[in-house]
Amino acid sequence: MSFINYNAKEIHCKIVYYGPSLGGKTTNVQWIYHQTSDDQKSKLTALNTNNERTLFFDFLPLSLGEIRGFKTRFHLYSVPGQVVYDASRKLVLKGLDGIIFVADSQKDRMDENLQALENLETNLKQQGYDIEQVPIVFQYNKRDLPDILDISELREKLNKYNAPEFEAVAAEGVGVFDSLKTLSKKIVTILKGGEA
Repeated sequence: MSFINYNAKEIHCKIVYYGPSLGGKTTNVQWIYHQTSDDQKSKLTALNTNNERTLFFDFLPLSLGEIRGFKTRFHLYSVPGQVVYDASRKLVLKGLDGIIFVADSQKDRMDENLQALENLETNLKQQGYDIEQVPIVFQYNKRDLPDILDISELREKLNKYNAPEFEAVAAEGVGVFDSLKTLSKKIVTILKGGEA
C-alpha cells in the first residue's frame, strides 16, 4: 500500500525480500545498497534482536520517471529467514507493494523454500492480501553452486503464479537488479492505473 508524501512530491513503495534463511535476501539488499549512489539513498538500517535481523533502506531510482509529478521512492526490506521469527515477518509485510521471493537453488534446500513460500502465503492471507494480486518476482539464487536444481524444477514447485523469474548469484550481483527493476516496473504500472 503506497504512501504519498505531498510535501516532498514522492510516492513511497515497499518491497519485501522473502524466502528461506540464508537464501540471499540480505545479500540482495546489501548489494543494491552498495551499488546505489549516496545522494539517492538513506542509511542502511538493521533491526537486530538476539537471533534475528531485518535490514532496510530506501532509495530514489532515477530511471522510472514520475507519476503525475511525483517521484517514486522504494523502501527495501528483508525479513528474518527462520520461521520462528514469524511475528517479525508479519510486521515487515504490513503495507507492502511487492515481493521478491529469493529461493535457494541448492537441492537440499527445496523443503525450506517450500516452507518459506507457504509461510508467505499464510501471512499475506492473514493480513488481507491475495498473493495472486500482489506483484511478485521469483529469484532463484546461488546458481553458481554445485548440486543445484534445474530451473524447470524450481519453477514447477515454487512459481505457481507464473510470475517473472530470474536466475541469480546475489553475492556477485547477478540477477539482483533484474529482479528489482522488473518488480519496480510492475508496481509503477499499477500506480499509474494499469495491471501488473
